[in-house]
Order: sequence, then C-alpha cells, then structure tokens
Amino acid sequence: MRFTTTEPAYRFRQGTRPLLISMPHVGTHLPPALAARLTPEARQVPDTDWHLERLYEVADELGASVLVATHSRYVIDLNRPPDGSSLYPGQSVTGLCPLDSFDDTPLYATAADQPGVAEVAARRTAIWQPYHAQLAAELARLRAAHGVAMLWDAHSIRSVLPRFFDGKLPDLNLGTAEGAACAPELAGELLAIAQGAPGFSAVLNGRFKGGHITRHYGQPTQGIHAVQLEMTQCSYMQEALPFDYLPERAQRIQPTLRRLLDAALVFAEGAKKNS
Repeated sequence: MRFTTTEPAYRFRQGTRPLLISMPHVGTHLPPALAARLTPEARQVPDTDWHLERLYEVADELGASVLVATHSRYVIDLNRPPDGSSLYPGQSVTGLCPLDSFDDTPLYATAADQPGVAEVAARRTAIWQPYHAQLAAELARLRAAHGVAMLWDAHSIRSVLPRFFDGKLPDLNLGTAEGAACAPELAGELLAIAQGAPGFSAVLNGRFKGGHITRHYGQPTQGIHAVQLEMTQCSYMQEALPFDYLPERAQRIQPTLRRLLDAALVFAEGAKKNS
C-alpha cells in the first residue's frame, strides 16, 4: 500500500539558549487513508504523549528550542532506530511502525491492512527522516553557538501498563542510557531534584533508560548531553478517554519540571564557561 501525508513532519520553535526539548510522541495526526485501515480503538490514538506542549509551557520563557511531532506514533515511532531494532532486547516493545497497542491489541483491522516493507520505507522518508534532520541540525546549531547543547526528550505514559512493567511506574523516570548520554554530575543533580518533588516518586535509568533519540544524540564528550524524562500521565492528566488535561494536578508537577530544565540549562551554560 502507498503512503502519503499532507501534514509536515514536525513543528519547530527556535530558542536562544543551549536547550532543545524534543517531543516525538505528542503527534495525533493519522492520514485519512491510513486511519481507514485501523481499528476504531486505534483511531483514538490512546498511546499518545498527551498535552506535553501545555505541560512544558515554560519552555519559551526559558529560551529553549522546541521540536514537536505532528503524526501519531502509530504512523511511525520517532524514538525508534530507523532499522526497527529493539531498544530493549528480550522485553516487550512496540516497533518502528507499530502493529499493536500498549494494551497488546491489534492496531490494524486486518492483517492485510498492515504496512509492508515499501510502506514502512515511505513513512520513514516522509516523517522520521525530516524530524531527525531537524533535531540534528538544531543540536549542531546550539553547539556551534554556545559550545554545548542540551537535549531534553520529553515523554509521558500511563502509570499502569502490565505489558511493559509490573505495578505502578514511578512518576518521574529519568533516562541517560545508563550514564552514556550525559555527564554523571548532571544526572545526579536531576535525580536529586526529581526525588525531592513532594508527592511524586522518581528513578534514574529504571524501566525507561532513554530511547533512540537519547542514546543516539547524547554524546557528552562531543558537547551534547541528552536526557529523557518519561512521566506518568496521572501526574497531570486523565489517563483514560477523553484524556483531559487536569490543570490543578499539572500545577503540582510543573515547578519540578521547571527546576529540572533550569538545572539542565545551568549545567550547559556552566560547561561552556569551563571549557
């Protein structure tokens, strides 16, 4: 089957300080011809990282650049390697062009509706490659302009998902690819801030250690530090349909988000001065 889309692959706002916030899973767009092949449940795109632009509204005030996906992860997952290899070998994961949901239910109405090799390649060319080209270009610009670049990969997920983890997930899941994606002193400071958030739990490199974006672009020896934050959706929104944003709940976690981003910026700007 052919794949076409009329929507751009991303939205981008350029900032003034050495921080890029990437939001690869907030997109909800499904091209109509593709949506027609999905189940009614899948057309609700329940596995979206809902409302992160609103949650991270402080980004513009901080002078961060912001890169936001437009298409649903059901079209193509921007946080997976382009060859579709598993991020967590031996564990249950969803793929580059997923065939099933987080609840392990089929996304496509029939097996014949699933994408073939050529369609996967077309989706990669139309959406994955432009997003990553912009991400790489902005990191290069930030490093050239500031001497260092900080990448913050922003995610959220339902707090209870038996397919992926037992029990309830900690609220703030920081991932640095087991320390390979950013300086250890930064990771330690971020964890201390997250663990100090009243009423929330936090972990570093637990079930979520950072996806392809964190692992691929985080090169601290080259002046690019990357951190992924996977947040429980119950921290700021309704986890079931209609997936409403809950402002009063969000306001409890937003000060911690700001402290985390502030710490990342202070580290980056300090690293430039000390280089």
